[in-house]
Amino acid sequence: MTGVTIAEASDELGLSADTLRYYEKDGLLLRPVPRTTGGHRQYDERDLTWIRLVTRLRATGMPIRDVRRYAALVRAGHGNEEERLALLQAHREQVLRELAEVTGHLAAIDHKIALYTDCVLERTTA
Repeated sequence: MTGVTIAEASDELGLSADTLRYYEKDGLLLRPVPRTTGGHRQYDERDLTWIRLVTRLRATGMPIRDVRRYAALVRAGHGNEEERLALLQAHREQVLRELAEVTGHLAAIDHKIALYTDCVLERTTA
């Protein structure tokens, strides 16, 4: 069996081994991670790719229950693409709302920086 250990996967993904175990235990992965004859997990590239997606969904605020639902839909195979699409589109809309809000906050910060920059420049040229 080829693959990477949980420690190697942890390093590559920037996640703790505990997080990887949690993802597996909580049904967020597409399959149980295969193990060596010694019982050590062996993640393949498909596992790592999926975990990267789960990490992105979580980083953008998707609730665990929705990630779990999405994983279950993918595991179920073809025939539920409309439900997958609806779940991802709803999440995308939420991310866009949050992005617009953060963009507004950034604009306010940029405005203040411009005011203070002008103030400092006026003092140094006076």
